[in-house]
Amino acid sequence: MLVMRPAQMADLTEVQRLAADSPVGVTSLPDDADRLREKIAASEASFSAEVSFNGEESYFFVLEDTESGRLVGCSGIVASAGYSEPFYSFRNETFVHNSRELKIHNKIHVLSLCHDLTGNSLLTSFYVERPLVNTAWSELNSRGRLLFLANHPERFADALVVEIVGYSDEAGDSPFWDAVGRNFFDMNYTEAERLCGLKSRTFLAELMPHYPIYVPLLPDEAQEAMGQVHPRAQISFDILMREGFETDHYIDIFDGGPTLHARTSGIRSIAQSRVVPLRIGEPVKGGRPYLVSNGQLQDFRAIVVDLDWVPGKPVTLSLAAAEALGVGEGVSVRLVAV
Repeated sequence: MLVMRPAQMADLTEVQRLAADSPVGVTSLPDDADRLREKIAASEASFSAEVSFNGEESYFFVLEDTESGRLVGCSGIVASAGYSEPFYSFRNETFVHNSRELKIHNKIHVLSLCHDLTGNSLLTSFYVERPLVNTAWSELNSRGRLLFLANHPERFADALVVEIVGYSDEAGDSPFWDAVGRNFFDMNYTEAERLCGLKSRTFLAELMPHYPIYVPLLPDEAQEAMGQVHPRAQISFDILMREGFETDHYIDIFDGGPTLHARTSGIRSIAQSRVVPLRIGEPVKGGRPYLVSNGQLQDFRAIVVDLDWVPGKPVTLSLAAAEALGVGEGVSVRLVAV
């Protein structure tokens, strides 16, 4: 059975194996043991902290095959984007150029460097092994953390953002980076993203142009790459778009990938999930897959099971499923349909 749970320091070797295979651009999952050790330690501290509002906490989850002990995915949530440093994005804007004498009225697409999204909670570090793409396990890896958020709303902001990895070719070159960022740094896209993963995105962002960039002046390849999704990030993008995220207003400052945004209360897995009492027994066969989580903090668990659940009624789980969640008869669980 695959179970989503908080990462532990004992997972470090397995987490680094996942990080080594993650796409270029997932700077929140660097292939570096020291940075990953810091990430897991910060997560463990956040899970154990008493929190009444969103601050500097970060929560890192792993998807474990309980039969083998092998990790097959991971994901995370940062309680406040830009808590210790600005969270930069390019904002899509329109400038109007008007000449009354020539009777010309032009609307020009521009990109303005901003940190509008600082303070929102941030979804990060999504990775799932390739055989699990387009399965219910990808849904669990992404949406399970939303059930955690629904159980502990005081720990998070009232809006969520997520940076989706933008387009780069098989050689690791990004047309958007080559047209914009590379003019300010003598390094290619892969090197820049690796440096951001090991250090910080902010010090590079601070050297980016602070004046509006007129999009029509960029090469066609760079314009076409704006808002495009890396093929290996498509599954994350699709899941979150079904959750109700919007994609029109912001893009990533390095690769031009879409930055998604949503009000927390309107996200499907939060708004449509239900907390119901648990019964242990033999589930009725022929149901549909559901994400199910317990309501705990440090011992948070989430799984996917097939259920024939009737709204307003208790949910029946097998003993094995209940044990995977770490819950017993009569305890409430949160569930939402896949």
